Amino acid sequence: MRIQQVSVFVENQPGRLESILEVLEEKKISIRALSVSDTAEFGIVRMILEDPELGLVSLRDAGFTSRMDWILSAEIPDVPGGLLKTVAKPLADAGVNLKYCYAYIEQTGGDKAMVVLKVDDIEKAEQILKAL
Repeated sequence: MRIQQVSVFVENQPGRLESILEVLEEKKISIRALSVSDTAEFGIVRMILEDPELGLVSLRDAGFTSRMDWILSAEIPDVPGGLLKTVAKPLADAGVNLKYCYAYIEQTGGDKAMVVLKVDDIEKAEQILKAL
């Protein structure tokens, strides 16, 4: 299913993640999933937020360079090979490029995990994942 992701571009310096988290805490916005990647000089904090619109506005108001994107979220079996068989292989077989992904476990427990996907063809990827 399509979901909104908030991305924040920050300098790769101590305390920058803390500053982002303080903005979200002040606005009482829960983080559902989080990914941090970096290069030598900057980082990208990607988040699935309880209220993405308020999160985006709040972060921008605090001076952070932020944007919102539509990405995919898929429920996968939380077993060895689950990501391979239900996401990576079907997308690769269909010629869809998986640009990045990160996963999280829902609080409800059970044998399922959630994966967040950025792909080069969201329409095609969504159709493939729904068919599985």
